[in-house]
Amino acid sequence: MQGGGDDAPRAHAASLPCFWASKPLGTIVDTSSVEVQARAFERRLLDAELTKSVLLSPQTKHLEFHVAAIDEFRFTPGQFITIKQPKPDGKLHSRAYSIASPPRDDATIDLCLNRIEDGFLSNWLCDLSVGAHVQFHGPHGKFILREPAEDSIFIATGTGIAPVRSMLEWLFGRPERNRGHEYSLVFGTRYERSIYYSNEFEGIARQNPNFHYIPTLSRCGDTWAGCRGYVQDHVRAIAPGRKDMRAYICGLHQMVNATREMLQQEMGWDNRQIIFERYD
Repeated sequence: MQGGGDDAPRAHAASLPCFWASKPLGTIVDTSSVEVQARAFERRLLDAELTKSVLLSPQTKHLEFHVAAIDEFRFTPGQFITIKQPKPDGKLHSRAYSIASPPRDDATIDLCLNRIEDGFLSNWLCDLSVGAHVQFHGPHGKFILREPAEDSIFIATGTGIAPVRSMLEWLFGRPERNRGHEYSLVFGTRYERSIYYSNEFEGIARQNPNFHYIPTLSRCGDTWAGCRGYVQDHVRAIAPGRKDMRAYICGLHQMVNATREMLQQEMGWDNRQIIFERYD
């Protein structure tokens, strides 16, 4: 799920949590029972306290939460949670938000989301004060890194950067996770003020010669010295003639569809090489 770019509902199949890890090799597993347990776990409502709120741009917030009553919140980079909150009319409102942080050895998670005109839940979250609590269930989603690892391009626009941040911070958290492969991030937005987490990605690029960070603006001013135009334009330059890579794409449907079409029809990529998530 995208990190709250709008209040449109999302529909994705949930990934199973790590029940498999507790089973030794050779054990016969009742998969139907495991799936029932997994889905019950994923739908269990958890409580989280807001510990930090940072304004990334006039319309965008970075929020940090601590999940109560557990020592560690386990998820796979790229997954999302679903937050539930009653509206003033009493009806329960649910929306999905990508986790913008990598898995940690504790019960903390980050979100990145926009204010939305007439959007109840995103605006409610943006207005929360530190110390406030939210109810959610998860993790959910299959917008996750595929195995075996391959050279990859990450393509995001706006708050679609949230799950990509989760993936990249995990990949470059340990050398063995990214060794032997090249990774690029093409991050597109309209204005320079909306280039989220730029210092973090620049830091990863400085420390890792196999990571290439390419922010691009579609409505930049004369003082902008970086890349210009849409993300598709720069993806072409990264992988000319290559069909042995993966693309992870997150953003509005128009960008996602245009990039998929370019990769498949113009560059000859197979559909299985393209992992994507749309949030509108």
